[in-house]
Amino acid sequence: MQLPNILKTPSLLQKLQWVSDPVGYMENAAQQYPDIFTGEIIGFGETVVFVNHPQAIEEILTNDRKKFTAVGKLNEIAQPFLGNYSVLMLDGDRHKHQRQLVTPSFHGERMQAYGKLICNASEKLFSQLPLNNPFLARNLTEDISLQVILQAIFGLYNEEKIQKLRQLLPSLLNPFKSPWTSSLFFFRFLQQDLGAWSPWGKFLRDREQIDQFLYTEIAECRQKSDPERIDILSLLISSRDEAGQPMTDQELHDQLITLILAGYETTSSAMAWGFYWIHQNPLVREKLLQELDTLGDSPDPMSIYQLPYLTAVCNETLRIYPITMFSFPRVVQESIELLGHPLEPGTVLLPSIYLTHQREDLYPQPKQFKPERFIERQFSPYEFLPFGGGVRRCIGQALAQFEMKLVFATVLSRYHLALADQRTEKPQRRGFNLAPSSGVKMVIIGRRVRQESLVNMTTTPVS
Repeated sequence: MQLPNILKTPSLLQKLQWVSDPVGYMENAAQQYPDIFTGEIIGFGETVVFVNHPQAIEEILTNDRKKFTAVGKLNEIAQPFLGNYSVLMLDGDRHKHQRQLVTPSFHGERMQAYGKLICNASEKLFSQLPLNNPFLARNLTEDISLQVILQAIFGLYNEEKIQKLRQLLPSLLNPFKSPWTSSLFFFRFLQQDLGAWSPWGKFLRDREQIDQFLYTEIAECRQKSDPERIDILSLLISSRDEAGQPMTDQELHDQLITLILAGYETTSSAMAWGFYWIHQNPLVREKLLQELDTLGDSPDPMSIYQLPYLTAVCNETLRIYPITMFSFPRVVQESIELLGHPLEPGTVLLPSIYLTHQREDLYPQPKQFKPERFIERQFSPYEFLPFGGGVRRCIGQALAQFEMKLVFATVLSRYHLALADQRTEKPQRRGFNLAPSSGVKMVIIGRRVRQESLVNMTTTPVS
C-alpha cells in the first residue's frame, strides 16, 4: 500500500517517542512534512496517516460514513478503562442512538442548573484556601469538574457519595499521571496482574471499586424510577432500542464511566491551562478583569458565557495546547486522493488537532498566547477544532466551554492570584490527553473587590 510521506525513524523509536513526548513527535514530523505524514505509533493500529491541513480535515470530517468512517475498535487501547459498550467503541446506528440519548443533558435548561453549581463550587473551593499558601490549580479544577459531571450524570447532591468518588477516581487515574505510567495502556505486555502491589494489579482493583459504585447507582435508579428525573443515568435507563429492549447494566456502566472520565479529566486540565496563561500574561489578565467588571457583582451565568474577550481567552487556551491532541480516527472506505496523495481502503487517518492549531499560516507566532486572534478573525471548524468534528465531535463541548468561562469569571472576580512558580509550564502526556506537567502552582494573595471604576482594583486579605 502506497502511503504519503513515511517517516524514516525506526518503528520502535517512533512508538517510544509517541508515548513519552507526543508533542515533540508531531512537531518533528511536521517540520519534515507540514501537511500530511505517515507514522508508526501505538493505538489506532500501528501505521497511521496524520493530517493537519484544514482542507483535508474538512474533506475527512464532512464525508463521515461515505469516503471515511469512524471505527470504534480503533480505540481499543482505552477498552480497559471504558469497556466494550462505550460510545467511543460503538459504530454506526448504535453510536448515533447513544449520542441522541445523552445530548439533551448538555443543553437548554440543564445548562442553567449547571451554571449555579459551577459558580457555587468554584467559590466554595477557593474560599477554603489559605492566603499565600501554594496550591495546584489542577487539583481544584478537578474537584469542580467532578461535582459538575456527577450532577449531570447522576443528579448527585449527596456529599457522602461525592466524597467517595472523589477518593476513588484519582486512584483509578494514577496510571495517567505521566507518560511512563501511561505506558501500561500502550504496551500490552505490561498488563500483568501480579497482585495488588503491581501497577496493573492495582489498576484492576481500583477499577473494581469504581465498578461497584456505578452498579450500585444503576440498581438504585432502576428501583426508584422517577419520571421527573432528567439526569443522564435516568434517561439511559428509560431508553429502549428498536426492539423495545432496555440497556443492560454493562452497557449503562460503560457509558457512565466514559462520560465521567471525559468530563472530569479533560475539562480540569483545560481550566488549569487557562489559569496558567491568564496569570502568565498580565495584560491579558487586566483586560479580562475589566470585561468581567462590566457585569456587576452578581452576573447571570449566560451573560458571562457571552463575554467576547473571555470567549477569546478560552479559545486561545484550547488552541495552544488542546487537551485532546487529535480527532477521532477515520478509516478510508474507497480509493481516494487526499492532498495529492492516493490512499487505499483500510488506511487509518488521524486528524491532528494539535498540529492544525500550530500552523503558522493560520496562527502567526503559534507558541504565543494571543486571545486577540479570536477577536480579529473567525476560524472555520476545520481550522479550530479543540473538540474534534463531524459525527464524533465531543458530546460535552457545550458544558466544557460553559464550565471554563464560569470558573474563570467566578474566581478572577473574587480573588487576586499569582503563579507561585515562574518556570514555563510544559505540556505532558496524561493518558490520552495533554496536561500542564507540574499542575500549575499558584497562590491567593488577596481578595479582589470590584470598584465602580473599571481600572481601580483593591486587594484585601482573604478571611
